[in-house]
Amino acid sequence: MRRALALTALSAGVSLAALGSAQAVEIEYWQYVFDTRVQAMDQLIANFEEANPDITVNHQTFPYADYQTRVVAANVAGQGPDVAQLFYGWLDNFIAGGLIQPLDPEVFPTEEIEADFFPIVSAMERDGQYWGLPTAVRSLALFYNKDILEAAGLDPESPPQTLDELVEAAEATVERDGGGNITTVGIAMGMAGQDHQWWREGLVRQFGGQPYSDDGRTVTYNDEAGLAATTWQADLYLGDDAVTQVGFMDEPQAAFRAGRAAMTIDGTFRLGAFGSIEEFEWGVTELPANEDGMRSNYASYFANAIGARAEGEELEAAQKFLAYISSPEAMEIWLDVVGELPARKDVALTEENLSDPIYGPFLAGLEYAHTTIFVDEAAQRQVAIDMESRMSLQGQSPADSLAAAAEEEQAILDDFYADQ
Repeated sequence: MRRALALTALSAGVSLAALGSAQAVEIEYWQYVFDTRVQAMDQLIANFEEANPDITVNHQTFPYADYQTRVVAANVAGQGPDVAQLFYGWLDNFIAGGLIQPLDPEVFPTEEIEADFFPIVSAMERDGQYWGLPTAVRSLALFYNKDILEAAGLDPESPPQTLDELVEAAEATVERDGGGNITTVGIAMGMAGQDHQWWREGLVRQFGGQPYSDDGRTVTYNDEAGLAATTWQADLYLGDDAVTQVGFMDEPQAAFRAGRAAMTIDGTFRLGAFGSIEEFEWGVTELPANEDGMRSNYASYFANAIGARAEGEELEAAQKFLAYISSPEAMEIWLDVVGELPARKDVALTEENLSDPIYGPFLAGLEYAHTTIFVDEAAQRQVAIDMESRMSLQGQSPADSLAAAAEEEQAILDDFYADQ
């Protein structure tokens, strides 16, 4: 037993000397509801409890929309999780709210974290302290329905590789009824899904721009390049030649799963859900390049952090649990169940994974991906959603809607940094 724990701890870069021996202790792990994530975590908890019979991990889940509120409310009541999942873009809010505590560098050495994990793990670092570790990382890719492409006369084994080819494929696959209403979209879209990430870190850069200043304090997408990117994306759903409809079947992933979308852009976390599709054959390819062959992607992750109130035996147990769910073994299980890529480079970048037709495009995307440093992810995402709504529902021009978005998001950044 102790040998098994030792191997797990060592593989996770954890100091055994720093971890004591917890005795008959219960801890709570909280995350939001996402079926494959819940299944994977249940499996990890079972493995951990088998190796650590004196530690019980109670797994609590909450709807995504309520999750942050529940964590805050529990903390105010003097309760809350010992280990909590959080999107990397929520970090500053969680720190400011006193919801989590920094990782003990004697238990989770900084130099080992930075040597073993993909560089984007640095988004969990503030002033030299790490506040959490991911089990998996995500990038974006283009999912495509091979049956729809073939029915439209396209080669299902040669999906779009450029932005121009994506438009051509969408135009060839969109379907309308007798009244001109779209019944199958060429590409399922919506800023409420992953399109705000594609726009911000993908298209804006591919059209020659940059979404924010290097220090992250200034919105820089309201320029010629940002307008070109925004107009290009908006043209997909505006006008008589639109190849898609914002809000079609409510969510892009729902339209794709139903076989009513030829393509959609989504993340590795969708692989578990799409893996159950039996009605048609689908594939994955890298995000399309621009006319110069330049690709850009967005990388993100959910991390796990230790709750601010964990102390004593609960803290030691929480550290052991965090070490395990950040270990190579846990990452391989997560990849199998959820489909998200291991956060440790040596676990992810295997020959088998790199050559895999599904995992390969996502791993390739990590090589040219950018990670947005959000100060308020939900509010900044809403800015993009509102920008899209003004164009698609109110008929506002891309130029005016982009300018309004930039002003709104700059206010969010200014409010945050004014308190720093």
